[in-house]
Amino acid sequence: MILPIVPYGDPVLRKISKPIDKDYPNLKELIANMYETMYGADGVGLAAPQINLNIRLVVIGFRPYDEKTDTYADKAVEYTLINPEILESGEGKDYFCEGCLSIPDIHEDVLRPTTIHLHWFDENFVEHDEWIDDMFARVAQHEIDHLDGKVFTDRLSTLRKTFVKRKLNDVASGKYAVRYKMKRKK
Repeated sequence: MILPIVPYGDPVLRKISKPIDKDYPNLKELIANMYETMYGADGVGLAAPQINLNIRLVVIGFRPYDEKTDTYADKAVEYTLINPEILESGEGKDYFCEGCLSIPDIHEDVLRPTTIHLHWFDENFVEHDEWIDDMFARVAQHEIDHLDGKVFTDRLSTLRKTFVKRKLNDVASGKYAVRYKMKRKK
């Protein structure tokens, strides 16, 4: 089932999310719905606050790019992150153009670490503790920001924030057009 995505300006996007355990009600169904919602909106990541749930749950799915063949894989790799925690970051940083399903039509270069040490549980509550990099690290950091009450525009320079302020205000006031299901202001 495709769920409505919460737009920028909704208070749930500014709350710190709470950890869950394996007894969280209908967890498998929720995870499946989150993947369906993310793919239906052409996203590569979705955090529970973006569907109006204040819990520490993220889904990530993308087709890896192979530089040698200059092609994308046929099948997406998927990661379900339950209670993810960034333990430390590598020394390298890089800019990458990010967007967000909760902030339509805004794409900006964001500086983030290229590698992170991540701890999480998967959908079967198997524990993971790994150094990750590339697209997985980028998307995980973006989505974990959502769990910590942040959005990617918080990471922009003061000057760039000034340039996107009007668009952010438009989204917060309900002025946006998307082809996917969004929660509307009451």
